[in-house]
Order: sequence, then structure tokens, then C-alpha cells
Amino acid sequence: MVRSINPKKAKRKNKKKGEASSSSSVPSMPTRVWQPGVDKLEEGEELQCDPSAYNSLHGFHVGWPCLSFDILGDKLGLNRTEFPHTLYMVAGTQAEKAPLNSIGLFKISNVSGKRRDVVPKTVVNGDDAMEDEDDEDEDSDSDEESEDGASTTPIIQVRRVAHHGCVNRIRAMPQNPHICVSWADSGHVQVWDMSSHLNALAESETEGKDGTSPALNQAPLVNFSGHKDEGYAIDWSPATAGRLLSGDCMSMIHLWEPASGSWTVDPIPLTGHTASVEDLQWSPAEANVFASCSVDGTIALWDVRVGKTPALSFKAHNADVNVISWNRLASCMLASGSDDGAFSIHDLRVIKEGDAKVAHFEYHKHPITSIEWSAHESSTLAVSSGDNQLTIWDLSLEKDEEEEAEFKAQTKEYVNTPQDLPPQLLFVHQGQKDLKELHWHNQIPGMIISTAEDGFNILMPYNIQNTLPDLAA
Repeated sequence: MVRSINPKKAKRKNKKKGEASSSSSVPSMPTRVWQPGVDKLEEGEELQCDPSAYNSLHGFHVGWPCLSFDILGDKLGLNRTEFPHTLYMVAGTQAEKAPLNSIGLFKISNVSGKRRDVVPKTVVNGDDAMEDEDDEDEDSDSDEESEDGASTTPIIQVRRVAHHGCVNRIRAMPQNPHICVSWADSGHVQVWDMSSHLNALAESETEGKDGTSPALNQAPLVNFSGHKDEGYAIDWSPATAGRLLSGDCMSMIHLWEPASGSWTVDPIPLTGHTASVEDLQWSPAEANVFASCSVDGTIALWDVRVGKTPALSFKAHNADVNVISWNRLASCMLASGSDDGAFSIHDLRVIKEGDAKVAHFEYHKHPITSIEWSAHESSTLAVSSGDNQLTIWDLSLEKDEEEEAEFKAQTKEYVNTPQDLPPQLLFVHQGQKDLKELHWHNQIPGMIISTAEDGFNILMPYNIQNTLPDLAA
């Protein structure tokens, strides 16, 4: 699996997608949807972003690229739907020299947007029902000022902590988000207390606003050097606060247990894979069960109460299994992404009966770099790939010709449904180079944050809202 990204200072690039270019001397061409991997740009065409496809879309960079990040739980409320939003996150850099790396704590406020209707509310006498929406889209092209004159640009505050070496992966404890763990390319796994930095950001509107403050020196709570090689796999237990797993490129997994304000790491590793452990996921339903995936093409299920070997293991892909995600709303479902671009859904209820694979997609043609189920809809997941695409899938969808006909009638336009795309493909986001990781925001339905070589994107696709539960019910 190719994990590293080009260690150069990131510069934001305004890539565009979605419609043909036009000028005053050339008749305008009809707008059409770009199909990655299918369509090719003709001479004189360029890709343009269609802002009407998003309720919110923002991009920013923080200097050195970040291979990994995590969204921090906060006390600002569950199921937040009103703009502007505020969020907190932690990220680790991948700088060209080890001493230049850091862990960044971010407060991102004034995340603006507007909620759009998937289908126009009214169609009157054959008028162009999309005209008002087009006007809104023109307004949203400017990311500088809202209708009342207020800025719509996100405000980014950051505090940095020095970290020797690149951060391969970083995760925040769900029960105590100020406690974070980092996997370093030096082979060390470190646990950090970031409470002072988060408090400083929460209490001030100006702290770290210019982004130029130097990284602060801080000692980690724990610095574990028992792994024989670097790694990428770490996961906090959602059931037992402080319980942790770390897996390395030598196929070894270590179990961490909280102990009197610190941690005890079992020096005897769990073994069962024959190659690098790429990802780890605790079960959302059983406190002692977790899953692992490996370059050996397998997924293993473990029970920490029973020995040091897997309870069972199965062949999941014909190539490296890069990432896995355990569905928190439907705990029998486990998603996996492979180095050959395929991703699969496994039903763990039937795993002992044979092939547990209930869905398999080969849409992406480059390695899957991240996969994650939605925290608000059990059938929805997001996937990122080395083909510079972030895709969102709703596995409950099937092709419905009657529904398509109804939609065409309501919008007064012909909807050209691609025949070579899976009906479960809900959304395609582009514009980032070398995507590495994505996460849904657990407290802001429909929001996804992604990191890539050229920075971060915050996006809220407009059609995701229809899959969310009625929050007012």
C-alpha cells in the first residue's frame, strides 16, 4: 500500500469540474456531469465545480500535508443542523525533515453553507424552476461574503505540539477527546494530553488565529517503543475508556490497558497475520472483540479474553486490505477497502457459513485509502481512493425506473442516468490531490472532512440530507 505523500509545502489549487467552458464567441455547450474514469476532456473543455451540489464546501491547508487526522467530540450539541458550524480536530504532519513535524489542534469556526432542496418545491406554468436555484448558485460561488455582509470564510485557529518524525496515524479517545494517540514513522506510539491546547482554543476567538505560532514542546504521557517496526494501525475502544490497540508493519498487535492515569502495554503481541497490519477496529457492540486487516489479504476477528491468536480469519480481497470500518449502527456489517481499488461489505452473521461478502464494488481503479460508515445512516458509507475521488454510497439504493420518471417530471428536465455506474453511488467529490483519509462528523449530520496532499476539504453534499433521520421527530 502506498501511504506517503509528497513532503512539500501544500498550496491550495482551485481544481474545477462538471461543465464545458464557453465564451461570447462560441455557443455555450450544455452542462453535463463528468464521469471519472469514463469521460475524457475534449479540446477547449475544462472541469468546473458545481456549487449547487453542496450545502457547504470549504478548503484550507496548514503548511505541511497531513496523512492522518481525527475529528474531536465537543459539547456544542448533537445533530447540529444550523449554519455556521464550529468543529474541532487533531492532525499530524508529514514534513520533509523529522524535526519539522507537529501535531495540530484545530478550532474551525464560521463554517458557512445553505441547505438546498434536492427537488424544487414548486414548478409553475412551465417556467424555469431552476432559475432561482441558479441565482443562489451564483451567490454561493463567492466564498467571501453572505447576504448580510458577514464573511463566509471559515476561521481557523491552531495550536501545535512538536512531534519528532512524521505522524503515520492519529486518533482521539472518544470518551475523552483531549487524549490522543499518534503512530510515528520512528516506530514509537505516543499518548498525548491536549487539554490545555483545546481549552485555550475554546476560550479565545484569536488564539492561534494567524497560524504562525511555533510548535510547543510537550512530553507525551506514554512513549511506547516495543514495536519492532513502524505502523499505521491504531484504535481506541468505544466501550472501555482508555483501552487501545496498535499494530505494526511486522504483523504484530499490542493491547493497551488503562492503569492509574497511565497505560500498561502487554509486551507479548497478538499474532495471526503473515504481513503488515494495516488497520484495526474495535467492535461497536462487544467490548472484547476487534477486527484487523492486513497486507496478506485477510481480515481477522479477535477476542482479547481468549489467547493471542484470532478467533477466526478469512480471505477478504485478492490484494492488500488497506482499511476497514465497523458499522456502529448495524454491528454485523464490516466494510473493507483494498489496494486494487475494490471495496466490500461483509455480514459477520454468516461468516462461519462461508463467504460473508454481501456487496462488492470495483468502481475505483486505484488503492482505497480510507473507508468509513456514516454515524447517522446505517446504509451509507464514504470511500476515498488514490484516484483523487471521494465517493459516498447508499447501499439501500436500487435502480427504480418509476422514481426516475417522477424526478424527471418534477424537474422538467431529462435526467440521463449513467448505465455504467452503480445505483448505490450517491455522490462523487473531486478537487483534492492524493486523498489519504476521511471522517464523518458524528455531531453534524452529513458533514465529511478529508485530507490530501494539497490540504483539507470540509464538505456537505446536498443530497445526503435526504438519507438522514428526521431530527425533529
